[in-house]
Order: sequence, then structure tokens, then C-alpha cells
Amino acid sequence: MVRVFVGTDGLPKHLQVLQSSGFVRLDEAALEGVRRARFKPPTEGGQPTAGWARIPIPFELEK
Repeated sequence: MVRVFVGTDGLPKHLQVLQSSGFVRLDEAALEGVRRARFKPPTEGGQPTAGWARIPIPFELEK
């Protein structure tokens, strides 16, 4: 689970791992994926607003 602060431009500004996968490399991959994402920020009165969001990142490991 990654927590991200999305700016009014839809870009991620601050990121943090809320719930670790237990593996550093997977946590880093989750952060990198969210860092590259673009979001549609919510609006108030027709104007985009910045705020925090929680993004679940499911991983499935294969043999």
C-alpha cells in the first residue's frame, strides 16, 4: 500500500510505503510505479485540489 500526495497538476509530489510487502525491492518497485503515474485530481468548485490518496499495489510472485 502506497500513500501519495497528488498535486493539482495530477503529478505525485510525496510518496511513502504504508504497508510493506516485506521485500525492499518490491516496495521500491511499487514506489517507482506510483511515481511514474499521472492522476486526475478531485475538484472543488470546478477547480482541481491537491490531496493524499492510498494506492494498493498487488504483487503476485511466480516460480
